[in-house]
Amino acid sequence: MAPRFGMVAGEASGDLLAGLLLGGLRQRWPELQAFGIGGPAMARHGFEAWWPHDKLAVRGYVEVLSHYRELLGIRNQLGERLLKERPDVFIGVDAPDFNLELETRLKATGVKTVHFVSPSIWAWRGKRIEKIRKAADEVLCIFPFEPPIYAKQGIPATYVGHPLADTIPLEVPRAAARAALGLAEGDTVVALLPGSRRSEIQYIAPRLFDAAAQMQALRPGLRYLLPVVPGLRHLVEPLRKLHAEQVAVELLDGRSHELLAACDVTLVASGTATLEAALFKRPMVICYAMHALSWQMMKRMKYQPWVGLPNILLRDFAVPELIQGDATPERLAHAALAWLDDAPRCAALHSRFEALHRELRCDTARTATDAIEKLLAR
Repeated sequence: MAPRFGMVAGEASGDLLAGLLLGGLRQRWPELQAFGIGGPAMARHGFEAWWPHDKLAVRGYVEVLSHYRELLGIRNQLGERLLKERPDVFIGVDAPDFNLELETRLKATGVKTVHFVSPSIWAWRGKRIEKIRKAADEVLCIFPFEPPIYAKQGIPATYVGHPLADTIPLEVPRAAARAALGLAEGDTVVALLPGSRRSEIQYIAPRLFDAAAQMQALRPGLRYLLPVVPGLRHLVEPLRKLHAEQVAVELLDGRSHELLAACDVTLVASGTATLEAALFKRPMVICYAMHALSWQMMKRMKYQPWVGLPNILLRDFAVPELIQGDATPERLAHAALAWLDDAPRCAALHSRFEALHRELRCDTARTATDAIEKLLAR
């Protein structure tokens, strides 16, 4: 009999990861059922969404507090419904603040639970490992240094690689991507990636538009493109007019992977998109900004000097990071232009990113499905 999976993936990046995992699960069990919270990438594999994934697209303490009652209500209703449905396995994909509490409730009643994408306990909030112990029967880790951390605590964990490393080709299809986007061979292209959450659009997009205006003044003739997450164009358009009215920033409906393959440099919000940029071997400037109170709270709890995933994985400031007060339009613009003026530096970065790409390639969908099948058999 085909298994039944409860799943929760929040925001665009979680939906993408969950969709890749669900593809592997359906190859193993073509008749499986999957339901819960998800988005379009999961829907393409037959997922039944009870709530849309963007309901969980909130980051930062202050921002979460303003949505707390709604999120709590969704989690309580979802928990009740999952307890009635009794899936064979519940898979929480990222969104740890939402999923770990839900997993703990389900696990206590005998539902087997998997947490896919280890929370960044190696970067901040390390005490959360005790919450993970109560919540998850199995943790699926996307970075190779994570399983030993869990092994020391007696928590089952499996390294499955990063699914994006499987889907993004080792050889970047630059010419094809440029043709698809209508870019000329000689165009110098700057990709602006402010993030997929509403709060990121609010705090980061204005800085990227201002940076584009600065770059335009310093070096006319560059092309600027920004991929917009479905449903957020109405937030981005007014910011473009306010901060970069004199700059021709083209807004794309999605298509971030094509843009990363095509661009010469990217200004990118810290998060999964930075790893995507690294897998496309793109020079980048990582930036982030949030509510000042949220930043003060997070800053006190972080363990490492790096914020961006490429730098964390390489354990080096391989690419610039401009965070909060440092993320000024002037500094963003100059850091991006510095990449365009230094071909040897770009080539060296390309080599490091290619080695990282090979390390993260593990056929994640199959490896994760193997781990879930073992859990079903326990």
